Amino acid sequence: MKISEVSRVTGVSARSLRHYENEGLIVPGRFSNGFRDYCQSTVDRVLVIRSLLESGLPVRLIREFLSHLNSGSDADTEEVCAEFLREVHSYRDRLAARIAVLSHQQAALDAYLREARRADL
Repeated sequence: MKISEVSRVTGVSARSLRHYENEGLIVPGRFSNGFRDYCQSTVDRVLVIRSLLESGLPVRLIREFLSHLNSGSDADTEEVCAEFLREVHSYRDRLAARIAVLSHQQAALDAYLREARRADL
């Protein structure tokens, strides 16, 4: 498949597909004219990458997961998946802590604005 077809099928822009390639997340084949050639397994991988990125996971974590996933036996794959899930839990916990801080700051700003409105009355 050409890049434009993959973009249409996955909803990922051609620019993003090139970025995934530059980041080492995908490795498309090449036609004799140098154009990228995406097989179905690469298209499936793009959909996984897109889903993980939309979940807010950093490219670093996705790259590590995908590179380890491709390089081992089934037992290794299970360990990689377990480690990845631990990393995702850790990332989620850090995100929850940041959200709590931001929520606290938002509540403080809301209180300040309420007091400022009362002072203007």
